[in-house]
Amino acid sequence: MPVEIYIDGASAGDPGPSGLGIFIKNGRESESFSIPAGRLSNHEAEFTALIEGMKLSAERGYSIVSFRTDSQIVERAADSEYVKNEAFKPYLNEIVRLKASFELFFIKWIPSKENQTADKLAKKAILLNPAD
Repeated sequence: MPVEIYIDGASAGDPGPSGLGIFIKNGRESESFSIPAGRLSNHEAEFTALIEGMKLSAERGYSIVSFRTDSQIVERAADSEYVKNEAFKPYLNEIVRLKASFELFFIKWIPSKENQTADKLAKKAILLNPAD
């Protein structure tokens, strides 16, 4: 049974103070993370949320993971291992590197309404950034 990881990135401004929301569902157990991410664009925050979710999953020794994101650009990039925008290539390179640590890696786009827990965690994380 794969571990389900719901991820979201949020920015107050584009770029602006950003936060990452990660919700890990492993059977009946779950973990929630609100991680401040500094100053990023919204897309950069979404990519960073996937990277941090992958790192957390690898640290926990999960070998079969199924990520859920409401970001189509992140889902497409991680699935196809391709991005057109040069600015996102460093993020994609890290995602590809981290994918190798899993036996099976899945990523699926879901509508925002199905990602509300990760969204709330990401918005909460924005407030955890140190004041400028």
